[in-house]
Amino acid sequence: MDIASVLFIALGLAMDAFAVSIASGVIIKRQKVKKALTFGVMFGGFQMVMPVIGWGAGHTFRSLILNIDHWIAFGLLVAIGIKMIYEAVRIERVERAEKAMTGFILLGLSVATSMDALAVGLSFAFLRVWIIFPAIVIGIMTFIMSFIGIFLGSRYGELFEEKIEIIGGAILILIGVRILLSHLLM
Repeated sequence: MDIASVLFIALGLAMDAFAVSIASGVIIKRQKVKKALTFGVMFGGFQMVMPVIGWGAGHTFRSLILNIDHWIAFGLLVAIGIKMIYEAVRIERVERAEKAMTGFILLGLSVATSMDALAVGLSFAFLRVWIIFPAIVIGIMTFIMSFIGIFLGSRYGELFEEKIEIIGGAILILIGVRILLSHLLM
């Protein structure tokens, strides 16, 4: 897989964490740098580990589904993209107080936003992509986007939070279509 594809996948996966960081930035009034670092480490760390877990699972079962691996990668990426777009459009945002952002809630958000990365790791196994480089890129991209998201959220969060998730979903759908077409047109 080329570097551009890895970067776009990382960007697409980081959009969930970016949107959550923006929403959280709206309510964070104190210790923004500390909170931005915490969000970056938590979201980036989970986004880095989950693709490795998915890749391990997919690598174990790859021989069973070798002839349809591109369809599975396509299906997973498109499903994740549609889910992100649906959630951005249909789910109502809830106003939260800063004190409600506990470590337990941040852990839950980190796991929830990284489930898509688990599925992408599974796709990478089917496509025979070595996972270490993409996992590191995904983790770093998510760290950066989450860190920036806290500060953007405190300034402009309510203006563009939903649009970010829609863009991330569209990126993943386009990459899924590209993977499918590249295998079908070979």
